[in-house]
Amino acid sequence: MPELARRIASSLRHFLGDRRHARRVAAKLPVNVGLATSRSGPNGSRRQAYLQGHTMDVSATGLALVLPAIRIGEHYLTGEDRRLWLKVDLPGQLIEMQVAPVRYESLDAHESERGYLVGVRITEISEEHRAAYDEHLKRLLKRSPTQ
Repeated sequence: MPELARRIASSLRHFLGDRRHARRVAAKLPVNVGLATSRSGPNGSRRQAYLQGHTMDVSATGLALVLPAIRIGEHYLTGEDRRLWLKVDLPGQLIEMQVAPVRYESLDAHESERGYLVGVRITEISEEHRAAYDEHLKRLLKRSPTQ
């Protein structure tokens, strides 16, 4: 049933218009996604295994990720109150951020991609990585038509 609700919401956004406020731009950047756990590590969080994927589009507030699976081990990436660590490979710099999944859908019906499209909202990012991300986003937006 949750899958049906997601598909209906996606269809409504398509037909009624997307009401998100941050401008998005298509960008295919390599990413690694891992679960953020409550167990303490040197920086307050312990990182587990990662899934490799790429972005489909990016904005100042979130990213659309294409991933080969929706789980890492027995943990769903989109579980309630789930937090994820995301490493984004920008040209010339690897940045990290914590993100929260907001939606997902299977891409099996699409010919160009396989796996899952996972929409995430940025919840935490260092000032240095935010500056690098915003600068890259600004360059992308200058080259891309408004979306």
